Amino acid sequence: MYYDTHNPLWYKRPDWFAVVGVSRLYEQRDLRLSYVIWQESVAPFVVVELLSPGTEKEDLGQTLREVSQPPTKWEVYERILRIPYYIVFDRYTDKLQAFQLVADIYNPIDLSTPQIWMPSLQIGLGLWQGTYQGIERPWLRWYDTDGNWIPTAVELLAQENQRAEKLAAKLKELGIDPNQL
Repeated sequence: MYYDTHNPLWYKRPDWFAVVGVSRLYEQRDLRLSYVIWQESVAPFVVVELLSPGTEKEDLGQTLREVSQPPTKWEVYERILRIPYYIVFDRYTDKLQAFQLVADIYNPIDLSTPQIWMPSLQIGLGLWQGTYQGIERPWLRWYDTDGNWIPTAVELLAQENQRAEKLAAKLKELGIDPNQL
């Protein structure tokens, strides 16, 4: 993510971010290899960083930079781009931390339950315990206004298959062979 027109080679690489109102495709045709703030004119709404030992201090805003160096991630997200939500997940300890921009400063969000609700988007992100791609552990996952986890593509397909099986059974019960339709 390139963020400074005066220093066009300065960039930050968040693990994941979401921008509202901007196409996923660059110029409506190509996958994005980068995101250039001054071309899009829209900053991300939420950034998610997955902590790793090498970047933990910078991800949590605990590093100071040399005057001649680019700003840290925290400085870019908080002070330059003013990203409303900054979420940090440590996959080694399963600790979730979240910050919301309030009066130009990131304030920690109370996570007595490991969920972050973003009212202006009507969506939340939280820790879900379950199996994904064959791995059982806590995962970051989106949830809706009712607190229901948003299904993955695999879960949606399974739901559709169950629905199709029920429909086929009902047709058979009515004397109709679903394979003849």
